Amino acid sequence: MTISTTKKLAGITAAAGLIIALAGCGSAPDADSTGSAAAGGTVDGFLPCLVSDAGGWNDKSFNESAKNGMDKAAKELGVTPLEFESKNDNDYAPNMQQAIAEGCTLVIAVGFKLAAATIESANANPDLDFAIIDDYADADYDGKPDAPNIKPLVFNTAEAAYLGGYAAAAWSAASGVNKVGTFGGMQIPSVAVFMDGYEQGVKKYNEDKGANVQLFGWDSASQEGSFTGGFDANDTAKQTAQGVLDQGVDVILPVGGPVYQSAAAAIADSGKSTLMLGVDSDLAVADPSVTDITLVSIMKAIDVSVYDATIAASKGDFDPTPYIGTLKNQGVKLSSFHDFESKLPAGLTDELTKLQEEIIAGTITVESKNSPAGS
Repeated sequence: MTISTTKKLAGITAAAGLIIALAGCGSAPDADSTGSAAAGGTVDGFLPCLVSDAGGWNDKSFNESAKNGMDKAAKELGVTPLEFESKNDNDYAPNMQQAIAEGCTLVIAVGFKLAAATIESANANPDLDFAIIDDYADADYDGKPDAPNIKPLVFNTAEAAYLGGYAAAAWSAASGVNKVGTFGGMQIPSVAVFMDGYEQGVKKYNEDKGANVQLFGWDSASQEGSFTGGFDANDTAKQTAQGVLDQGVDVILPVGGPVYQSAAAAIADSGKSTLMLGVDSDLAVADPSVTDITLVSIMKAIDVSVYDATIAASKGDFDPTPYIGTLKNQGVKLSSFHDFESKLPAGLTDELTKLQEEIIAGTITVESKNSPAGS
């Protein structure tokens, strides 16, 4: 049984550090990891813990994916993890402090915004292990985490988003609309990296097909676009989605955990047959209520990276070398098209396979200033 702890304590958290250049790349997570973790032995007193970002454990996205990875590892190890749910920015530092106070030996922070709290806690507790998703914990910009006991778990989602953008453009062109859109939650690197790749995929489709599919909601050159300012599915998120839909798009990419719910609501209100793309997890599977409007998802193996980091730490083999998820190591990927498979433009799946192979081979370079360095 998992203990889920929600803290509503007052606290002050410094701004998170930006993703910055860092050499090195951890080994790929084993997407098929199902072996017995206990076989290697668990160190005495091992207690894994997870601190969420805002959005909740049931966000069908990054928080939930991280929780799934932690829960799977804990079940195999026969331990009960502590999981602290953050409602807003003020919860990060208190939740991190509570995790340490309750005896956690591995603390994994879910998201860029927890960087400051993670750095402070790691420096104050050098004998404990820490990991952080979507950040290098490098607030002083010297090219390495600001504490030697922090393992970054980062993902070059621009690569998978490139494929998603190409697919979205193909769908819109086939429908005769020729307009796709996107919007994000907060404008941070782990969100904008999706949008950068998505835009490049749309451009690739236009180049290859002599098409003119327009993109609304993001411009990589200026790094300006549509954002809700948070990760909550609320009126602001719905209005932001509506603003993009009002441009006449028939495919939209909402990037920011639960904000997809607001996009779905705006699509329903429009009465149009607009489709959306999921992020982080396979949204058509994670949330059956939106399966009928989810064309495809741009996935990050957050669950697998958390699982692997937890298992390693349980054996005393914690390695702070950054893990960087790419198409090559299957840390990022495009999901199945599910029910839309039979409705896709002719030849699209073969084209996507070829593009993926070229990205992996380095023939195509997906460039984003928001991508993790070293990817």
